[in-house]
Amino acid sequence: MKKLITSALLAATFSLSAGMAIAADAPTSVDQLLKQVQTDRAAKGKVNKKREAEFRAERADKTSLVKREKRALANEKQRGKDLNQRFLDNERKTAQLEADLITAQGDLGEMFGVVKGEAGDFAGKLGSSNITAQYPGREKFIAELGARKQLPKINELEKFWEAQLFEMVQQGKIVSFNADVTSIDGNVKNTKVTRVGPFNLLADDQYVVYNDSLGLIQQLGQQPGSEQESSVKNFLGTTSGFAKLFVDPARGTLLNVFTQKASIEDRIEAGGPIGYIIIGLLVVGALISLFKLVTLYSTGAKVKAQRKNLENPGNNPLGRVLKAYHDNKNADVETLELKLDEAILKETPSLESGISIIKVFAAIAPMMGLLGTVTGMIATFQTIQLFGTSDPKLMAGGISMALITTVQGLIAALPLMLLHAIVTAKSKSVVQIIEEQSAGLVAEHAEKRAD
Repeated sequence: MKKLITSALLAATFSLSAGMAIAADAPTSVDQLLKQVQTDRAAKGKVNKKREAEFRAERADKTSLVKREKRALANEKQRGKDLNQRFLDNERKTAQLEADLITAQGDLGEMFGVVKGEAGDFAGKLGSSNITAQYPGREKFIAELGARKQLPKINELEKFWEAQLFEMVQQGKIVSFNADVTSIDGNVKNTKVTRVGPFNLLADDQYVVYNDSLGLIQQLGQQPGSEQESSVKNFLGTTSGFAKLFVDPARGTLLNVFTQKASIEDRIEAGGPIGYIIIGLLVVGALISLFKLVTLYSTGAKVKAQRKNLENPGNNPLGRVLKAYHDNKNADVETLELKLDEAILKETPSLESGISIIKVFAAIAPMMGLLGTVTGMIATFQTIQLFGTSDPKLMAGGISMALITTVQGLIAALPLMLLHAIVTAKSKSVVQIIEEQSAGLVAEHAEKRAD
């Protein structure tokens, strides 16, 4: 191609030069014109012969190149056939060698399968064991042995057996060691950790757990309970003899479940606004009841003291009734009785004030709980309508509200009813003493009149 472009350029240059020459030296006669045409034809013939020679040479080169490439293609095809045949031969040879290996292994093959399965299971147990918190990384060799495709060696089998024996021995020990414990907020503290066999890890008078996925000892988000937590403190403080301790037979699983257990705050929050209203009713009703009880007991003490001194009326309900009696000693029996009844009626409202509101609160609390139940069920059905029943967690909020508010209403109603009964009984006892003394005074006055 390069030669072709070069020839074209030469021809164009020659034609241009000839044109310029003709323009510069134009023929003046027919003989000169004929001579010039013959000269130009001869020059162009030379150029064309040169170009033809170049084209033929290039064609020969291309033909040689095609032949060479065809030979290379044929060689590669033959090489592919040879490689394919070698691959098939190697596959047959590999299959034969594997069959020979299985035959040669005999019972060792079965033993290898047992070791591989046991090593895989044992590696999983070691990874999640609390003992690994004290001896980290010991499960790597066992996991590698379970994933291996070759027969284990004698020393590897012995090492596997020693790992199992070591696990058995450590399961019967209670030991202490220093380790890093990650708190709930992510802070790491190196402290003394006590391991109770494979069951529990204890640190800082609390239960801790081993997170095998992160390889960390972590604090629980929530301790299982006050009784269980106090047993940890007593156990760690015991230096001799025996001490009670709650252990997790599931080796940490139950403790992790306890972290998801709803606390009292969570249950109160699940009740929603209606739950808070019920709690408010309970608190207000209890405060009114306590205030009323204190008032009535104080008044009752003054009334009892006044009974012993009827001649000197004091500033208490019975004293004011006695004052009315002394002010009307000279009246007839009917008038005196009416005056005393009037005095008692004046004292009764102050003694019975606030009792009715306690009763109202005790009646409203379960009704509010029923309202929360209906509201929670409506929310649940709305969730089902929007999202279906595929995810129970979406319905849990409404159901929790329905159940919690019912419980809160009953819990609030029971103590309020009891307090109402106590306050009512105390109020009636004071009123009864006043009425009893009033009746006695009227009877005494009637006897004096009769004499």
